[in-house]
Amino acid sequence: MTLHPQATLRAQQMLPRNHRADKWADVPDAQWYDWKWQLKNRINTVEELEEVLTLTESERAGASAQGIFRLDITPYFASLMDRDDPTCPVRRQVIPTHHELESFTSMMEDSLAEDKHSPVPGLVHRYPDRVLMLVTTQCASYCRYCTRSRIVGDPTETFNPAEYRAQLDYLRKSPQVRDVLLSGGDPLTLAPKVLAGLLSELRAIEHIEIIRIGTRVPVFMPMRVTQELCDVLSAHHPLWMNIHVNHPKEITPEVADACDRLTRAGVPLGNQSVLLRGVNDHPVIMQKLLRELVKIRVRPYYIYQCDLVHGAGHLRTTVAKGLEIMESLRGHTSGYSVPTYVVDAPGGGGKIPVAPNYVLAQSADKLILRNFEGYIAAYSEPTDYTGPDMPVPAEWERSEPGQSGIWGLMQGERISIQPEGFNATHQRPGAVQHRLNSREDKWAAYGVGAGENVTDTAPDGMVEEPQVVIGD
Repeated sequence: MTLHPQATLRAQQMLPRNHRADKWADVPDAQWYDWKWQLKNRINTVEELEEVLTLTESERAGASAQGIFRLDITPYFASLMDRDDPTCPVRRQVIPTHHELESFTSMMEDSLAEDKHSPVPGLVHRYPDRVLMLVTTQCASYCRYCTRSRIVGDPTETFNPAEYRAQLDYLRKSPQVRDVLLSGGDPLTLAPKVLAGLLSELRAIEHIEIIRIGTRVPVFMPMRVTQELCDVLSAHHPLWMNIHVNHPKEITPEVADACDRLTRAGVPLGNQSVLLRGVNDHPVIMQKLLRELVKIRVRPYYIYQCDLVHGAGHLRTTVAKGLEIMESLRGHTSGYSVPTYVVDAPGGGGKIPVAPNYVLAQSADKLILRNFEGYIAAYSEPTDYTGPDMPVPAEWERSEPGQSGIWGLMQGERISIQPEGFNATHQRPGAVQHRLNSREDKWAAYGVGAGENVTDTAPDGMVEEPQVVIGD
């Protein structure tokens, strides 16, 4: 497929096409651009690394340590690393150092509690209407901050047909699920027939509306994005894809080509970055990255705070640094270039957006706002607004019991969301019943004295549901 002329022009401003480390200078193009050759020739030992890089003592210690997370780097991606500069942002993402052996505060193996939210192996059902479907434990290369390093990387342990069947059976029986995200590992490392088969099975489930793929293959190994792959993907629309680029240096002519092929196949592209110390934790670097992504038609989607995962402590930044970077984006670049900064909450709380505060004060009829320059304005609210008055088709409403959260409180579904053990904690020893509690004939209509779970109708007609206890 011919690259769009404007995309070609932009690609010329990036790293040179066909850029290679000396180790692979004489490899024929037919092999270099064969994604299977790239997989077969990944470097994964200290000796192979030293053919490409001048290793530091820290890198040599990390790469030779026993029990570290898997080391594999495609020749293509290894060629982007600076041979003599250990601060190279590409190098820092994939080369282990001795710091991976160090513990840090709150370090966890499964920091997102994915295993606790798995009804069947490889399926994570945390949010009401969508699931994460892990389909492989293999990646083209391995990021040193991988949140799933506990399960990813062992070529002898991956998902089998029986586990795929269990995942699909669960989805068929879960009509509330409308969105499935394929991840792993990296789904684009699967054999083409296996990937096509999974997509076909998912597309045959009537209530699944959207299929998404999370992948770093177009960045680690852009030659994998063949016309054959694009044809498979386009046959299963609506299908979306998020790639993973952390630094402008990773956006090469080959990556631009791969993204061009995907968008021409009708696949909308987003990008997920992880905020990493010494890689992209500078406002100017992040601005450059996001602008370059938009130029190749990739919409910045998320910036993740680095997870509390084993081995990644030396790559973490403070959330304050992330907020500083977000402050440098909103208003300083186009909205298309501004992603959402999220902390994936430890323990399985899911993604929580974190942003600078633009609302300074609020009253019944006014909102005080500030912009990126510090300009402060008063915005008048309508005083006659009482809420929406249009009917909503019942079939549009989708809910999962117990997961309506804060929105549910605002809708009057219940009066509180309580931590586990809240009532027991506040039940003081020796407490006696107030005299009014016995006068249920007088106070019951107001929900007073009816006990913990009030179900009587209050004067305004609202029925108060039992409280939700977090942890139940």
